[in-house]
Amino acid sequence: MNVIDNKEKKRFETEIDGYKAFVEYEVKPNILILEHTEVDKALGGKGVGSEMVEAVLLQIELRGLKVIPHCPFIKKYISKHPEWQSIVAKE
Repeated sequence: MNVIDNKEKKRFETEIDGYKAFVEYEVKPNILILEHTEVDKALGGKGVGSEMVEAVLLQIELRGLKVIPHCPFIKKYISKHPEWQSIVAKE
């Protein structure tokens, strides 16, 4: 999955078959607060949201940043994938 960081809109984005998915964030020093995940209904039930979150977390980890997951979907994803706990910042 090709996920880009659209810093102007403060969101990670991808497009699949003309449909969009994104994760919105807020920037703090060395931390991204992941606020909201949205996947077009046409892509629903295909694992796009999970794949997108995985790609976003990987990009954040590679940048040496931490995350604060405010988005319920991302919170649940991280709880099911404890390997990502290492990049979760304390609030």
